[in-house]
Amino acid sequence: MKNFKTLFTAAAILLFSFSNAQKVGIIDTQYILDKMPEYKEAEARLNSQIDTWEQDLQRLQSEYEQKRSAFENERVLLIGDQLKLREKEVLDLEKNIKTTTSLRFGKTGEINQLRANLVEPFEDQIWTAVKTMSEKNGLGIVLDKTDNNVIFLQKRYDYTDKVLDVLLKGTGDKKEKKK
Repeated sequence: MKNFKTLFTAAAILLFSFSNAQKVGIIDTQYILDKMPEYKEAEARLNSQIDTWEQDLQRLQSEYEQKRSAFENERVLLIGDQLKLREKEVLDLEKNIKTTTSLRFGKTGEINQLRANLVEPFEDQIWTAVKTMSEKNGLGIVLDKTDNNVIFLQKRYDYTDKVLDVLLKGTGDKKEKKK
């Protein structure tokens, strides 16, 4: 009798846990972003800005190299204040390069802020579409395979195209209203 109660309790717990199991869906946010033309345009603007900043840094770097080599060549001829002044110019230019590099490309640099400002609106759109799609399909958990945490995925659990459909429908509705 004791074994029966234990077995019955274990069976009841298992049945209850299976009946409350959550459906899981997987999406690929990078694939979705690649299909959004607005994101591609914003990314192109960001890349253009990055190219401009890199050209500025290269220009500063070449200017620094020229001044440093000129200073090294003329060092023997310079005396007193002239030597200190030229050395200060070279050091200031070197500091300027380091400061510019960290301000633009550092951990909290302008590039990271621009990238965050670029991606955030699209992440919000994707989040809304995922929420709509998950409610429609009764999903309890939605994972992103862009993070490379998914080892295997059957196509029937991939909801990327459904999220993309929700996003594109929303975009199409907005365009029709504007017309």
